[in-house]
Amino acid sequence: MNILVLASDPREFAIIQQALDGHADAVIPVSSSEQAWEHIHSGEARLLIADWDASDLYKTQFIQRLRASKVARSAYVLLITSRHTDDASSPTGMDDILYKPFEAGDLKHRVKIARRILLLVEDLAVARRQLEVQAMFDELTGLMNRAAFLRQAVGELERSRRVSLPLSLIVLDIDNFKIINDMFGSQLGDEALEIIARAIREKSRPYDCIGRWAGDEFIIVLPGVIGADAEKIAGRIIAGVRGIRIEVPKEPPLNVKISAGIASLARVTTSTEIESIIQQAHQAVTRAKEAGGNQVFLVYL
Repeated sequence: MNILVLASDPREFAIIQQALDGHADAVIPVSSSEQAWEHIHSGEARLLIADWDASDLYKTQFIQRLRASKVARSAYVLLITSRHTDDASSPTGMDDILYKPFEAGDLKHRVKIARRILLLVEDLAVARRQLEVQAMFDELTGLMNRAAFLRQAVGELERSRRVSLPLSLIVLDIDNFKIINDMFGSQLGDEALEIIARAIREKSRPYDCIGRWAGDEFIIVLPGVIGADAEKIAGRIIAGVRGIRIEVPKEPPLNVKISAGIASLARVTTSTEIESIIQQAHQAVTRAKEAGGNQVFLVYL
């Protein structure tokens, strides 16, 4: 971890540097709050040790600006200052303060505390990002979950509306999933869902928004695609799933089949809602299954 040291007085800087002598972290001298700002915002350093009396922090309102910025949580400010009483220029907003005169051991101890806090903040940020990712994706298949897909699909719908693009939506439903689950149990059913989800991803375009809707249903939104082109994508997925063989102990491999329902719009209007498109695609996949399954049914809206 890099440590920024701001002290315009060379004597004050030398005292701080000497106190940190032998410290494992790299010490970077800065001569102004603007230089400190650049280092912190670039991510090069997160800990600033500054001499309040021998710097421009008060004049530039540095700490207030830092606390109002996006990097506030990932930056730590340790001020060194002489004791102030009822002084309007007394420092505020810092994470820690060390009064002059100080012992080298005191400064090193404060730096250790700052380091622990910054590492804790980093760990919490990583955990938060992991939770956000988990909240977006289906744990079993790795595809978007229903809520995340809806958010993404609404965005694609709005974009298609703004730039006058067509849009299609595919609902996919496994034809014989209930039989697989009933005959061989939920563990094999989950394995089948994982394999089928992987096949759907592989046979789709890399940038397509794909989600697991519910149970054995999957859903794809295709901005800029209409009619026959959407049918080709659905047909490619059906062919890919049809080629899957799921191994079963002491039984012949299972063949899996899937049906697709497509709702396609040549033009997205201000009254178009994603929920109605999904409903129409669901009705279309029901028609495909009623016709024997393993096929595509397309409706234009």
